[in-house]
Amino acid sequence: MQFKTLAFLSILSILFFTGCDSKDKNENNNETKIEKSDRKTEFQLKTTNNTVVDIKLENDKIILKDYPNKIVLLNFFATWCPPCKAEIPNLIKLQDDYKNDFVVISILLEEMKTNEEIVDFIKNFNINYTVTNSPENFDLAKSLGGIKSIPTMFLIDRNSKIFQKYVGLVPSEMMEIDIKKVLEK
Repeated sequence: MQFKTLAFLSILSILFFTGCDSKDKNENNNETKIEKSDRKTEFQLKTTNNTVVDIKLENDKIILKDYPNKIVLLNFFATWCPPCKAEIPNLIKLQDDYKNDFVVISILLEEMKTNEEIVDFIKNFNINYTVTNSPENFDLAKSLGGIKSIPTMFLIDRNSKIFQKYVGLVPSEMMEIDIKKVLEK
């Protein structure tokens, strides 16, 4: 009986800490790295409510000029990804708990999704944070070094510096500890 419990918990923990592989079939392993001077650095990501999130990459910073003095969590996700769906309640809670200092921006890495489909997804999961559905989402992911697994998240401090990168499903307690560390800075 103990073996079955141990095996079940082992499998559960493996699934819990993994992410989904990107479905980008155009990825070429022999592709040379893009020189920093050649990569795109400014992005206008359209949200599902037809506003724009302006993002600028500058040296080691991700600048979100629409969110000054806010801690930002950029969340790269897809609607078909089970770990992405599993983390939504955690992101909703973090958005509620830290709404004065913190904002979640989810960046959809899925082609051919209409805004209506994404809005239905948002309603079904009671999402309370910004979701972008823009062709430039893929350009941003590529400029950040490529997103190989989803969910991938970047916690950005108030000075626009990347404080932490998370790959796969992350316990909300871990993110909350990092948010508190950034708030103390």
